[in-house]
Amino acid sequence: LGLPTSPYRFCTSLEEVRDAVAALGAPCVLKPVMSSSGKGQSVVASVADSGRAWDHAQSAGRVAGAKVIVEGFVEFDYEITLLTVRHAGGTSFCSPIGHVQVDGDYRESWQPQPMSDAARARAARVAATITGALGGTGIFGVELFVRDDEVLFSEVSPRPHDTGMVTMATQALSEFALHARAILGLAVPAGEVPLRSPGASAVVLATAAGDAPRYAGLEAALASSPDVDVRIFGKPDARPNRRMGGALATAADVGAARAVAREAASQIDVLAG
Repeated sequence: LGLPTSPYRFCTSLEEVRDAVAALGAPCVLKPVMSSSGKGQSVVASVADSGRAWDHAQSAGRVAGAKVIVEGFVEFDYEITLLTVRHAGGTSFCSPIGHVQVDGDYRESWQPQPMSDAARARAARVAATITGALGGTGIFGVELFVRDDEVLFSEVSPRPHDTGMVTMATQALSEFALHARAILGLAVPAGEVPLRSPGASAVVLATAAGDAPRYAGLEAALASSPDVDVRIFGKPDARPNRRMGGALATAADVGAARAVAREAASQIDVLAG
């Protein structure tokens, strides 16, 4: 599609991975193409490190023996998710969502991410191009790297996106409502989906493994601010660093909303078993 990206190669064997690392230069990143939330992803420090990264991708990705992608490092100022909705009336966009990831896994997101007009326009063009080529109806989570006014395509998820959970606080129509409307052929706002308020989300992580987890501190979290809400995901078991829920907050600006969401999330403890 001619989209701007980091340098990359797809690989189906360890030998191809070694060749890709040598060509792209180390360090670089190896990712299984069938994965999510950073599972199976690792940094390749040298050609000699290729075997370890390949084995990790095959064991931790969603499908053993699947293709991987080796990506060259790029310098960027920040990364965003541009939620893009394909619907009967055309293609619409939500305000850009900034986010923090740790080991490829989302920890915090906020909306809107400040961007220049030029960068926003380029982000919309890239998102419209990739989702138009994929086709279908519904919401796509398009992840982009931004440096100055330059926008690089990173990846796309053909579904509501984890970083987009913030829209449950910031938009009258959350990403889930937009997805449902689009696939049912119902009305979706044209152009950019209206933003109700700046806001943020912060995840609640488990610290121990066990079945039938319980949650302490919900009362304190909800009492921390009148602009806070909490979502518990209802997962049947916990393990260290598994996302078990999230705190949502709105405020006059994203900086204040991020602080409120982080504080609320910190009040909640996951008690396993």
